[in-house]
Amino acid sequence: MKDEDFKGIVAGLKDAIAFAQGDATKGRVVAGPDVKAIRVKTKLSQVKFANKLRVPVATVRDWEQHRRSPDAPARTLLGMVDADPKAALALIEKGTG
Repeated sequence: MKDEDFKGIVAGLKDAIAFAQGDATKGRVVAGPDVKAIRVKTKLSQVKFANKLRVPVATVRDWEQHRRSPDAPARTLLGMVDADPKAALALIEKGTG
């Protein structure tokens, strides 16, 4: 390992420790979508929402309870549902037959 690589790792760890201790200038947290709010917009139960998105209901529960975060494709899909629930769900239905 190069010395500069090691120094970069050490600097990153110091920033992580500072962030954990409350120094918000040393880190950046990107919040995921509010899956429950998006689901509520659709007026669907967790089971029906999961069925519409073609994901297991346990996945929706994990997202809503912040045990897991949606991956990039799921965030994109959820963003589309958030922007226009009726159109997005209709397109999903059309695409999956």
